Amino acid sequence: MKTRVGFGYDVHPLGESRELWLGGVKINFDKGCVGHSDADVLLHAICDALLGAANLRDIGFHFPNTDPKYKGADSKQLLREVVRLLKEKGYSVENIDATLAMEAPKVNPHIKAMQAVIAPILEVSEDEVSIKATTNEKLGYVGRGEGVNAFAVALISRA
Repeated sequence: MKTRVGFGYDVHPLGESRELWLGGVKINFDKGCVGHSDADVLLHAICDALLGAANLRDIGFHFPNTDPKYKGADSKQLLREVVRLLKEKGYSVENIDATLAMEAPKVNPHIKAMQAVIAPILEVSEDEVSIKATTNEKLGYVGRGEGVNAFAVALISRA
């Protein structure tokens, strides 16, 4: 069995009058991530980690923000397409480890729901989808509540 690891990172500003989607779950909050798609920063980082592990470039290459087809796109669909691309190369997902960095809202109450959404898309058990959350200790744009960072590591394998 051949295994490969990939790293993903994404950042989105937070803005008024936007829905907040994190890990495929809509979270009730007065701000949401701003972006061309639904701006699900966590799913975007996971996509990049998976694409990187398979040496398939990055999310912007496959789903450019200059293409009107992806305007308002559901990031769960983007993740499904990434999994399809992995399968084309003979890879399957082993596990994901991801971290969200934001001051508010609290993410921990939503982690189980995120795992329940992400795991079936990746065709793994919920136990193979680790999601953690942290603050930025009030430092920088994240600390001021102006944006969100997401980091992800993916392990994939091919028989």
